[in-house]
Amino acid sequence: MFAALMLSSGIIFVAELGDKSQLMAMTYALRYRWWVVLAAILTATTLVHAVSVFFGHFLGLSIPSDIMSVLAGLSMLVFGLWTLRGDELDEEESARARRVGASVFLAVMSSFMLAELGDKTMLATITLATDHDWVGVWIGSTVGMVAADALAIAVGRLLGRHLPERAIAVGAAVLFFGFAVWLLVEGLSGASGVLVAVAVPAAVLIVVAGVFWIRVTHRRRQARSQVAEHDVAEADRIRELY
Repeated sequence: MFAALMLSSGIIFVAELGDKSQLMAMTYALRYRWWVVLAAILTATTLVHAVSVFFGHFLGLSIPSDIMSVLAGLSMLVFGLWTLRGDELDEEESARARRVGASVFLAVMSSFMLAELGDKTMLATITLATDHDWVGVWIGSTVGMVAADALAIAVGRLLGRHLPERAIAVGAAVLFFGFAVWLLVEGLSGASGVLVAVAVPAAVLIVVAGVFWIRVTHRRRQARSQVAEHDVAEADRIRELY
């Protein structure tokens, strides 16, 4: 078990360096609390690698990756558009701020689970589990991936201290769009015509709806800003009169 743990942790750590999930971890660290991101990655990795070990050790099968890769790519499109839109809190939402941590946790966990299903680290875990102790492979592969992503989070946090918020948002959105293209191409290359016929219109619909959503949001914010400026000016004029 110990030998399997050490072997799998080392192999998965190396396989994860420069992988899309490590870049995703860095991107999330630019936008959200590091401990929420790391906890979500730990949960997703534990679950995905449990599936990997089960299929590798007990069934000797791998999970088809094209559908999962396409779903992950579409979700990355949504995250990128959401990042460009930006977040805001009104008075009612501020009162519910405690819910933000849970929503971010679920978003990060789900995106990592989708991105990892069928990824090379999952395939490596399946392969290791066929010939080694499954408990050691499960623990070791989880430790190796979380360690690599923790390194990416540290780098992301370091960059975040030296960049303005808008630059971080645009950079994160560009990375999300890059992940989306990466995952969609990976999933659609060699895929069936049915999957292509469903995925491409879905991606176009998401982009069109996202652009419309961003434009409406920015116009609303601009109108609200103008109203606020008018109220301040009116208040100043009343004070001058009295």
